[in-house]
Amino acid sequence: MSLLAPGARLVDATSGEVLAGPELRAAVDKISAELAALPAGVLFARTSVDVPSVLRYVAAFESGRAVALLDAGQDREVLLGLVARFRPAAVLGGEGEPPAGYTADWVREDADGVVPHPDLAVLLPTSGSTGNPKFVRLSRQAVLANAEAIAEVLGITADEVAPTSLPLHYSYGMSVLNSHLLRGATVVVEPTGVMGRPFWQAVEEHKITSLAGVPYHYEMLKRLRFDPAKYPSLRTITQAGGKLREDLVVEFNDKMLAAGGRMFVMYGQTEAAPRMATVPAEKLAEKIGSAGPALPGGAFSIRLEDGTETSVPDVVGEVLYRGPNVMMGYAESEEELAEPDSRGGLLETGDLGRLDADGYLFITGRLKRIGKVFGNRVNLDDLEQMLRGSGLDIGAAAAVPAGDKVVVWVENCAADTRKAAAKALSEKLHMHVSGFDVRDIDALPLLASGKIDYRSLEGRA
Repeated sequence: MSLLAPGARLVDATSGEVLAGPELRAAVDKISAELAALPAGVLFARTSVDVPSVLRYVAAFESGRAVALLDAGQDREVLLGLVARFRPAAVLGGEGEPPAGYTADWVREDADGVVPHPDLAVLLPTSGSTGNPKFVRLSRQAVLANAEAIAEVLGITADEVAPTSLPLHYSYGMSVLNSHLLRGATVVVEPTGVMGRPFWQAVEEHKITSLAGVPYHYEMLKRLRFDPAKYPSLRTITQAGGKLREDLVVEFNDKMLAAGGRMFVMYGQTEAAPRMATVPAEKLAEKIGSAGPALPGGAFSIRLEDGTETSVPDVVGEVLYRGPNVMMGYAESEEELAEPDSRGGLLETGDLGRLDADGYLFITGRLKRIGKVFGNRVNLDDLEQMLRGSGLDIGAAAAVPAGDKVVVWVENCAADTRKAAAKALSEKLHMHVSGFDVRDIDALPLLASGKIDYRSLEGRA
């Protein structure tokens, strides 16, 4: 199966250029031929939200060259560290002084390199632009299976027009691109994102039909008093990348229904290429808080503390997922790129959750998002949810561990409200108030994906 259906179209919102049909295929084939001439090994693609980045990715996928999608704005030292560990055949879009052993065009001078496993198609880093990431190894089958399943549950047809509202090196952004190209739809490449005026001009000009966002986007859209009725072509909104608070799910679902549209809440991880579940739009109102049933071809179960698995309703444990879209495994070195699938279609998500009687998944927290308050373990996701449901005037909040207490960062929060928030957490958890340090912050730091950069906040705590 090809990722690029014959009728697929790319529209550059900045220049107005359109690539469609045979012209788009010819552009991809031209780049594919250039990639074939490169030495053996994985390709690194520094990826921006622009047409050249899209074409490089599609060409690598279509030609069978394993490609790692990296943030073009990634810290240079992190990039050089990855180059040293994985010795890519080339760094596509490389800028500045290349590392030793690479030409001025960032092509490896040594022709010998580890040949990636033939099933390997895409590598995505497990962290943002900082740190020492490892790669998630996604097979061609996994990427295509997930794109097809998403296209099916969202009802994507060739008539759809989707914008690049998310970074393309982020698994959710890649997934939006994949599921639309696969069905011969139109993708409008717009670099400013949902908070920029040019984005909404592009929605009107190109009659964009859908919008994908993470929770932070919806928090911001609420502040901007987003009204889908102003954009008649916009029929679908989707949300993934973390749990959106329930009152916002209700609010945006009501807005879309009033405008004759629909909302889909989804659940996924990069390790699942990336999506695993979607709440059908017609069920969203009655399943508020759910991540939905598994995608076609996938299945959830719950693993208990004793290691047994169950699908019994309302039993809480670690969420396990099985499906054709599960990764082959991780890679921390060049040699591991050649390894076969080590997962057998099973993903241990690290999320805590339960299934209801209809098989709908409800995520209740993270196994590793844990802090300690005076030696007592507390779930940091639960703390954030408690504050949002406290009735206090609190918007975006992020809790991080800090020794024997927890620091909670809250955007633009008055001193009295911060004091009340610490007291609310203290009373709810029956722990001394000094264990909760609620601090004000102008804006929570975000990764390129739009998710909260918890690592940065931990460094400041």
